[in-house]
Amino acid sequence: MPAMFEKTAGEYASAKPCRPEGCRLGFAVRKRGGDSIECNFPVLVFVCGVHLRSSVVYFPSVFRRRKFRLRLPSRTLVLGERTLVMGVLNVTPDSFSDGGLFLDADAAVRQALEIERAGADILDIGGESTRPGSAPVTAEEELKRVLPVFEGLRGKLRIPISIDTQKAAVAEAAVAAGAEIINDISALRADPTLAEVVRRHHMPIILMHMRGTPRTMQQRPFARHVLRDVIAGLRAGVARACKAGLAKSQLLLDPGIGFGKSFEQNYEVLAHLAKLAALGFPLVVGASRKAFIGATLARGGATLAGDRVAGGERSRTTLDPSRTGPNAQNLVPPGERVWGTAATVATSILGGAHIVRVHDVAEMVQVARVTNAILHAT
Repeated sequence: MPAMFEKTAGEYASAKPCRPEGCRLGFAVRKRGGDSIECNFPVLVFVCGVHLRSSVVYFPSVFRRRKFRLRLPSRTLVLGERTLVMGVLNVTPDSFSDGGLFLDADAAVRQALEIERAGADILDIGGESTRPGSAPVTAEEELKRVLPVFEGLRGKLRIPISIDTQKAAVAEAAVAAGAEIINDISALRADPTLAEVVRRHHMPIILMHMRGTPRTMQQRPFARHVLRDVIAGLRAGVARACKAGLAKSQLLLDPGIGFGKSFEQNYEVLAHLAKLAALGFPLVVGASRKAFIGATLARGGATLAGDRVAGGERSRTTLDPSRTGPNAQNLVPPGERVWGTAATVATSILGGAHIVRVHDVAEMVQVARVTNAILHAT
């Protein structure tokens, strides 16, 4: 480094927002001359008096989110001004975090109203567990679980409802009962006719990346290059949606944290969300209470580097008891992953997420509010 750069950055640099054409997110950009350029990141522009060349250094840890307007049947949501919080309601007997707690319709209705009171902007209702190793259920069983909840919430809930399903029949019935967003973890692979439901009702749909199916996703080999795999999978989902006649303005993307990825790869995706934001769609991130958080906490914060452990609820790797305590073979339970989740929520927002999907709504609303303030101060 030339001696001139050993002085304080303020003497040779100016911080400014920029947006160059063809900006490669996360990479340093060099440009001849002293012209300023534009980009979505804060940058430092170093001007070398010897070579008459400026070096532009990007800091992608804080991503300036693009704003979107998401049209729902009852309202329009503005995405990007602040982070929206999507509260999770699993009406299942076997979901990894809260399976069985809200299988009763009355209990589910009470929980939905509590999620709203806690500050959620969207309620996501699901009637089929998609935890690693889970088996699919029929559309009839899924509807038997979720429709009583929709009926119990009619006229009581003010926030919009998302239906978490891969099935056209379930989506159709849920839309009739009041759902305004479709959340499809298969990105239209499981049931291509779901796209017709979305098109006909002019609904937004969340397309998520997943390798395989919930039953197989943590057994099959993981991608060698996870970011390339996620980007390619999301682009394929967008292509399926557009081919089915959906407008790009209806689409949101979810990188699928915990779905067909090793513990280490989940962190890699979270660390590079800005590259996914470059695809040009709103981002939804759901890392809440996932097993990779439990693994990190069980290790006392020890690195997961090189760990190819599947994202199930029990680690197959022997942990160091001196670092993790007597229950080292077990992951920290889902209910004790709240503040680990908080770290992933803050990271997601700074990386460009528009919506965060969470179980612990009251706590994550606070995290989102403070992180939004940091984002707006940059």
